[in-house]
Amino acid sequence: MLLRGIVLIATSLAASPAFAQDSRIDGLERQLAEQATRVRQLEAMVAEQSALLQQVRAAAAAPAAAPAPALTPAPAAAVAVATRVADIQPQARIPGLDIGGDFRVRQEWNFREGRDRSRSVLRARVRASYAVSPKLTIGTQIATGDPDDPNSTDVTLGNFVDDLTVSLDQAWVRYLAGGLTAYAGKFPQIFQRTDMVWDGDVSPQGAGGVYAVDLGGGAKIDARGVYFVIDEAPTARDSDMLGGQIVTTAPLSPALKLTLAGSYYHYRLGSVAGADAGDFRGNLISGGRYISDYRLVDAIASLSWAGLSAEWPVIFTADYVKNLGATVDADKGFSLELAAGRTAQPGDWRIAYNYSEVGVDAVFAAFSHDNLDLSTNYQLHGIGIGYVPANHMLIDLAYYHYRPLDSLYAGKASPTAWLDRLRINFMLKF
Repeated sequence: MLLRGIVLIATSLAASPAFAQDSRIDGLERQLAEQATRVRQLEAMVAEQSALLQQVRAAAAAPAAAPAPALTPAPAAAVAVATRVADIQPQARIPGLDIGGDFRVRQEWNFREGRDRSRSVLRARVRASYAVSPKLTIGTQIATGDPDDPNSTDVTLGNFVDDLTVSLDQAWVRYLAGGLTAYAGKFPQIFQRTDMVWDGDVSPQGAGGVYAVDLGGGAKIDARGVYFVIDEAPTARDSDMLGGQIVTTAPLSPALKLTLAGSYYHYRLGSVAGADAGDFRGNLISGGRYISDYRLVDAIASLSWAGLSAEWPVIFTADYVKNLGATVDADKGFSLELAAGRTAQPGDWRIAYNYSEVGVDAVFAAFSHDNLDLSTNYQLHGIGIGYVPANHMLIDLAYYHYRPLDSLYAGKASPTAWLDRLRINFMLKF
């Protein structure tokens, strides 16, 4: 470009009359100065772009884990080029860091004689884990909801637009060694479960572990155990739970798989100083104490068949529980569910039907599900329909038709009237 400018100057001087040469020389000198400035700007921009490309390539070469903050923006002159590079190059990631979460909005209607009610509910959770080493990981989860409610992170909208309550829901360390996975802190649930015994929002606190063995041919067996600190007391005996579970999975054919889980949960309820009304819900209470002990024997069987199609697996699950420490005859419960479909990819559908009967002291109500007003002593018909409209999205409808199982323990509820609850959930995951 600079050589072309010199040639233009020489040509102009030779072809122009003498009286015009001075003004043309001034103009050409200004053009040369402007071209030199552009050359310097382009050289600086090329150098800056080269540094940016080296930074992106270095980030792409690192092990991928989870998105990290974006790279420092390039100067304004290079923004367009940098954007095109970002479109085709992986984003910078912090090795070992995994961040995710979910958000759910729910509309709920409750129908009962003289007391219909509608409410809007939301839930938000953000979780992160960081692999300190190949064997050691630390993790945490922040969630909305009442921090004193162990089996729900939902928030009912209202209260004149008061701010939402957010708390640290989990904080744990995980250690891997061969077939062993060990946890300490307040960690995700590790037991095979249904909502009848364990609500999905309950996070054990204490220590737990899983030891898995591959039996070959697709068959597996594992042993799971948890020491669960429920209520620590400075003087009285602590309340805790020691639980164990054996889970085995075996293929019966290429399309048919059977999973069996047998569990025993031994609750020792010494101190109840940290309990509130939500923790005592459903079970029989006298003088601020539980009437029954809770030594639960729980058996789960699940049979899944994928012969219809990959999009429409059929799963039948049965769960039976008996409390060996109950002081009343209402010490048993069972849950049966038949489901078809999945919610893994856009366009997927899932349909499920559930029937349950649970005695008043069959389960430890503080940690059982909160899908109904009745946490125990209920007879339930439930229908669920789920649809995935797009990646990371789920629309779910749940209908519950239920009533007290035994009129003797109905309390304030009508002993014979059927109650209805309808929920529509809109969920996002990231």
